[in-house]
Amino acid sequence: MNDALASIFKRRSVRKYTDKAIPESMITDMLEAAMAAPSAVAKDPWRFIVVQERGTLDKIAEGLPHGQMLREAPLAFVVCGDIEVAHDGKLSYMLQDCSAAIENLLLAASMLGLGGVWLGVHPREERIAHMRALFALPDNILPISVLSIGWPAAEPAARTRYDAAYVHRERWEAGA
Repeated sequence: MNDALASIFKRRSVRKYTDKAIPESMITDMLEAAMAAPSAVAKDPWRFIVVQERGTLDKIAEGLPHGQMLREAPLAFVVCGDIEVAHDGKLSYMLQDCSAAIENLLLAASMLGLGGVWLGVHPREERIAHMRALFALPDNILPISVLSIGWPAAEPAARTRYDAAYVHRERWEAGA
């Protein structure tokens, strides 16, 4: 692993947290990093709901089968997209833009010493319905994911998942 890229390799999914609160300034830092992501035609269709209330975090977990770490997390970001703002009103552009923002936010969290995990909402209809009802989302706002964030109870080792078999040069190579 190239040391210059250590911040990327250090970002790992963290599901166990301490009970330490996250300062508001760090929440703003993560949101600023998220919104520094590239966006098709600079439409910035991402929207964020910051959740810190224990009852709301627990209710989010009720609708996300793999989101039980939210019951201990001090913070979550519900990442949504505004389809009316997305380039050409296209779902694909909105999802790509929001995914770039999500990764920026997770990298920022890791660089600030926090841990997080990306929990998928879209395209699971039952999860989308749960989030729509919980947050009274208007029709043009699509919940895409939830990011569980906290101070890691343990720090996983940095890693890469590079696999040369997934790389093609100049053309598609059969069997790769």
